[in-house]
Parts: sequence; structure tokens; C-alpha cells
Amino acid sequence: MTEFHDIGPSPFLKGFQLQDFVPAEGPRIRFARAGSGAPLLLLHGHPQTHVTWRKIAPALSADFTVIAMDLRGYGDSAKPEGGPDHIAYSKREMAKDPVALMAALGFSSFHVVGHDRGGRVAHRLALDHPAAVDSIAIFDIAPTATMYARTDQRFATRYFWWFFLIQPDPLPETMIGADPEYFLRQHIDGQNKTPDATEDAAFREYLRCYMDPKTRHAICEDYRAAATTDLMHDREDGDRRIDAPLLALWGAQGVVGQTYDVLETWREKAENVSGRALECGHTLQEEDPEEVLTELRRFFSSKPGR
Repeated sequence: MTEFHDIGPSPFLKGFQLQDFVPAEGPRIRFARAGSGAPLLLLHGHPQTHVTWRKIAPALSADFTVIAMDLRGYGDSAKPEGGPDHIAYSKREMAKDPVALMAALGFSSFHVVGHDRGGRVAHRLALDHPAAVDSIAIFDIAPTATMYARTDQRFATRYFWWFFLIQPDPLPETMIGADPEYFLRQHIDGQNKTPDATEDAAFREYLRCYMDPKTRHAICEDYRAAATTDLMHDREDGDRRIDAPLLALWGAQGVVGQTYDVLETWREKAENVSGRALECGHTLQEEDPEEVLTELRRFFSSKPGR
């Protein structure tokens, strides 16, 4: 039986209430909710949690019913075992969680924004559940298969964790576990190009979650799935394209923006693509929240939903 458990007010997203979604099947999912209007789902990336939306979610809740969830394996959501071929952390499986959550909340379709790993989940969600997606915004990624196929020394050097975290258990888990705070700080500071964009309170919240060995293992399983099962799914679906309107935003100072023609990579995967670079690094919603809000409002205002 599906259940919702109230947790209390969010300490990071002003005006939001925290809840746990406990489906009849699938992992428990922590999420924050506020607002009214068309439903808007926010999916974070690594190494963040739903708290990454703290600078834009309250403003968006003035016009939308905003749902910001922790992906399975991250934050305070459940951390299932990866299983054979890391299948539980394939984006196909991870995309089932938000669909189930939004359906249980009464939303058969919704807008979705995904940053980093959340963008990869959103990509798969739009392919596997097209009727559920009214429109999709992707932050600072190119498609997974494209990035692997075009890997060169420059990319591998700057995005080394793509190749470190996929190593067999327990190598990366053990090495990160020796000093999780150092690894987390280096990762965030290396990707952000805006000083103090991730303020100390937010960093400490990300660190609280990162200190859990189950979280670190789940994160590695997410990346392992991306390099194996996800690529197999992408090959099988090589000719499929996203039907929903897609907005791609990226940081001009980040690796993705400096390595790829981002719009062109998404035009290979979707029918209706628009977007541009913002003057920041990887974590747009923390580094340049006002410009992100401007772009999202412009994009969603012309796509009211079904």
C-alpha cells in the first residue's frame, strides 16, 4: 500500500514541506513540496540533493506545484542494492521513481527540470514515459552516450570521476571513505566557478548525506550503471527522440560547455530544442539562480501543460 509520511518543514527550501513517499513497490523517496498550479518536478545531480534547488524553488512555487525529490541512493531517499549489472541504478529504473511519485500525488503529466545526474534521469523519463512529460529542461549535460563516445584525454582529465567511480566495488568507495569531506569539497569547488555559490550550510548538508557509506556506494552504482546498462539501453533506443519541448542550459565556464556543442548534441536526441549558455560553471541553480529563473519562467510560460 502506498503511503506518505510527513517529516516537517524544510530547513533549506522556504515554505516547503518534507515528506517520504513509500510506494507499494520501489524505494522510499524523500521530497519537498510547495505551491499550486501546474506540476513541476526538480531532479538534482551528484553530489547534491534536493537542497540544490533552495535558491529557485521558493520563487517557482509562486506559479507551480513544485516537487523537489532526492533521487534513489541520494540524500534521504532509500538506497537499494544495485543488483546484477547495477540495474537498480540504471536511469530506466531511477526514472520510475518520479513517475510513481507524481502519479501518487495526482499528476499524470508534469514539467521536469534535471541537473547533472537528474538530467540523465529526466532524459530517460522522457523516452520511457513520454505521456508524463509536458516539457523538459536539462542543466549542464550532453547525452550520456554522446559524452562517452566523444571522450578524449581533455575530457577524461577534467571529468575523472566518470572513470574513477565506475571501478569495481569497493575500490572507489574505500578511497573516498578515507576522507569524504575532502573529496566532496574538491568535487564541488572544482565544478563551481562562482565563489561561495554553495554556502557552508548547504555544503554541510551535502556532507551529512555523503558521510553515509550506503550513499557513497549508491553513487558509484549510479555511475557504474551509466557506463554499462545505460549505454546498452541507449544503443537499443538509438533512433528514439524526445517529443516534449526541451530547454538546454549550461555553464559557459564549465567542461560541458567548453567541450561540446550542447544544443547540437540535444538536437540529435530531441525534436524541439532551445537553450543557451549562462556565465557560470556547472551548478547553474546555485551559481546563477536569477538567470535560471528567468529562463525557466520564459520556457514554461509557453508550455502550460496538459
